[in-house]
Amino acid sequence: MIKIDQSKCIGCELCVSACHENVIGIVDGKATLLRQNHCDGLGRCLPVCPVQAISFTASQDTQAIPLDVLDREETLDQGGDDLQENSSAFTHLTHWPVQIKLVLAQAPFFRGAHLLVAADCAAYACGDFHDRFMKDKITVIGCPKLDSEDYSQKLTEIFKANDIKSVSVARMEVPCCSGIESAVKNALENCGKTIPLHVATISTKGRLV
Repeated sequence: MIKIDQSKCIGCELCVSACHENVIGIVDGKATLLRQNHCDGLGRCLPVCPVQAISFTASQDTQAIPLDVLDREETLDQGGDDLQENSSAFTHLTHWPVQIKLVLAQAPFFRGAHLLVAADCAAYACGDFHDRFMKDKITVIGCPKLDSEDYSQKLTEIFKANDIKSVSVARMEVPCCSGIESAVKNALENCGKTIPLHVATISTKGRLV
């Protein structure tokens, strides 16, 4: 949940412009939370506040459920057909969001992380993508052909703001996917740090090239 310290707020309205969900407004010259339930939790308002008047706090009304305690043997009844979930189909995703353009560079899950930057098609082409690439890594995804923004800028911010231990790239063999590899390499050049890089290229048949 968003928390605004109005004693610090100077009414600059930068947080209002940064919030895509129109959750924050200016009331009596101070930033005010208008619709808590509509907050997407991505934290675009945090880095723009010049006086650090905005913070996030855990909601007392919600309880996080670790992914590994979910019952993976649950039987689902759909139209009379019992579909038992495969117990081996376990996700290695540990955070949200995962889109490069949506993640906050200062998000705590990046601290000391082994980072996987993946083309979003890769997980569909490679059947064991979670076990092979995502295990013990923080994953961010994107498609340079579909997104107009330059990923290298956000990735540079992530590298600068955190002690990233290593970077892996999982891309497809198709030419447009070279953009995501280039963005990572450009970001590594721009961040001023030496971080180990590994690039894996996946064929349209799901094999490593």
